[in-house]
Amino acid sequence: MNKLNKYLNRHPFFIRLLHWEYWPFNVVYAPMYLVYLLFGLRARSFFFFAAANPTIKNGGFLMETKSDIDPLIPEQYKPATLLFDVGTEAEKVLASIKQKNIVFPLIVKPDNGARGRGVRKVYNAEELKEVLPLYTVPYIVQKFIPYPEEMGLFYVRMPNETKGKVTGIVGKEFLHVTGDGVSTILQLLEQNQRYILQLPALKKLLAEELTIILPPNKKHVLLPYGNHARGCLFIDLSHQIDEQLTEQMDKVCKQIDGFYYGRMDIRYNSWEELLQGKNFSIIELNGAGSDPTHIYDPNHSIFFAWKEIIRHWIYLYKISVINNKKGHRYLTTKEGLQMFRDNTAYDKTLNALVV
Repeated sequence: MNKLNKYLNRHPFFIRLLHWEYWPFNVVYAPMYLVYLLFGLRARSFFFFAAANPTIKNGGFLMETKSDIDPLIPEQYKPATLLFDVGTEAEKVLASIKQKNIVFPLIVKPDNGARGRGVRKVYNAEELKEVLPLYTVPYIVQKFIPYPEEMGLFYVRMPNETKGKVTGIVGKEFLHVTGDGVSTILQLLEQNQRYILQLPALKKLLAEELTIILPPNKKHVLLPYGNHARGCLFIDLSHQIDEQLTEQMDKVCKQIDGFYYGRMDIRYNSWEELLQGKNFSIIELNGAGSDPTHIYDPNHSIFFAWKEIIRHWIYLYKISVINNKKGHRYLTTKEGLQMFRDNTAYDKTLNALVV
């Protein structure tokens, strides 16, 4: 029995099967599609979400770009960011980031990305020159925000109301190991179910690093990205929502033109400073296609996830209908179907990235 349990706990197939947070997106959302169908019928459009955030392409559901959203965020709340086309010479990129005062380490990621694909922390000019040719899609170079904490914060505001609210918070624990003075990083990774799923990618990305033996109690972060698909542990912090946080985030979000529904990924120094509006940065803003990512806390059941998805879709529906009455259009059926076709084709390109 012990051998069987050990096998089940270490084999990637059974880890995914027995923990719903690793199930494919369409499997998790399959029971929800009937609910979405009902919303579409009531709105008289299955693409009503496009009106949720009028200033963002498709409302931020699919095919929106980070470079289009970036100008909407006030300068004081975001990291310096530059957009580059495929094939841009490395020397031109280096000159641009120098002019923008972006220093190493920095972040490179696809302009239209998802689930952490193609995100890379780059430590020097030589590494940047090696990485840039790997991008087959337009990409952004972004200042790395060194604050130690990261969270995803879901915000909604009815267009006919003056105050919005925070509906969920997820804390993020980056993929890391703690040394014991004996085991290599690879051996430490093999002891963690979550990290076992990341081994194929880590062996390609960090081959030599995995052979290092860390001193006892030495914590080592391997991937400083807050993406669930990159091994990050999501922790539901929604119980920490209070009036002070709501007031602070409402103040920020109302400065983002046309933003009523979505999730902000925020790096911050400490919770106390965040509540005071100090030392934080919005590293990414997602619109109508946002997951309420606090559902992926391992302590939550699939039933909790479904309840939260429906709760947020109700907000999405109500916001979209109000904005539509204000003159913001839904996508036509032709436009909506084309959006999905474009996204399917783009997804294949993203999946092929070897960054």
